[in-house]
Amino acid sequence: MRFYSGFALSGDQHFFDPYLKHSDYTVAGFSYGAIKAAQYVANANERIDTLQLFSPAFFQTKKESFRRLQMGGYIKDTERYLDNFLTSCFAPSPVAPVSIGNNDAESLQELLYFEWTSDLMESICSKGTRIEVYLGMEDHVIDVEGAREFFLPYASVTTIRKGNHFLQESL
Repeated sequence: MRFYSGFALSGDQHFFDPYLKHSDYTVAGFSYGAIKAAQYVANANERIDTLQLFSPAFFQTKKESFRRLQMGGYIKDTERYLDNFLTSCFAPSPVAPVSIGNNDAESLQELLYFEWTSDLMESICSKGTRIEVYLGMEDHVIDVEGAREFFLPYASVTTIRKGNHFLQESL
């Protein structure tokens, strides 16, 4: 299995163990990593049976002012931005231990401006790859309803009623 981590994270795969298919023919990604996983599958020539997208970064319904605010906050004070980002990812629960990985403004910009398209999804489906999307209904990071509506025609969409961005359920 190939796994792509979320923006600025490393070693976050264990959060998704209850859902992950540990198979040589599975590609999975979390948040920003979901973008990278989908792009990988779309361009891959090898057999991939399942693409698993955990809380895929879905910001195409957000206003430009939101994107500019995110970029400005990151550039002004990266450490504070990442602290606030992790707080949002785990809300309403406390932040769980997670490792910070490589991050840069270009990756954040790619995440914020990426647009999921029908062409991308259809190219993945046309390969015979099954797409699974997992969304936490209490996710404070992405547009959950927009993502759900977009992915439903192409994927099986599983919602975790009290799940946050990491799909962890609040108590």
